[in-house]
Amino acid sequence: MKRGIAGVAGGLVVWFVVATAVNFLLRVSWPDYAAAEKPMTFTLGMLGSRLGMGALSSVCAGLTAGWITRGAGTPVKVLAALLLVFFIPVHYGLWDRFPFWYHAAFLASLIPFVLLGATLTAKSVVPPASG
Repeated sequence: MKRGIAGVAGGLVVWFVVATAVNFLLRVSWPDYAAAEKPMTFTLGMLGSRLGMGALSSVCAGLTAGWITRGAGTPVKVLAALLLVFFIPVHYGLWDRFPFWYHAAFLASLIPFVLLGATLTAKSVVPPASG
């Protein structure tokens, strides 16, 4: 139980840390992105970069949760569901600022990419020898 809670919490923290770091890198390395961020006037390439940031954050969150929980499936699914529940109202509030496909792609990608990250961790975790 403790490991499951830690996995969910760790995954949430990692999602936001990775997203913040990548967003910072985008701002400092792409002046047009930095200028477009406050008014949210992103180009197609910028929207794609933001979707990539979300995908990377989700995979890293799943990796973290999978590593902490040693591949336990339920906490990873809880993490994925919590991210989706968190971001639905965020995207609802931003609905008019971005095209429908962007919202759909972001929200639809959360669960699969978290699960992918956890799967990658599970494949690298060696089960303890029995006996």
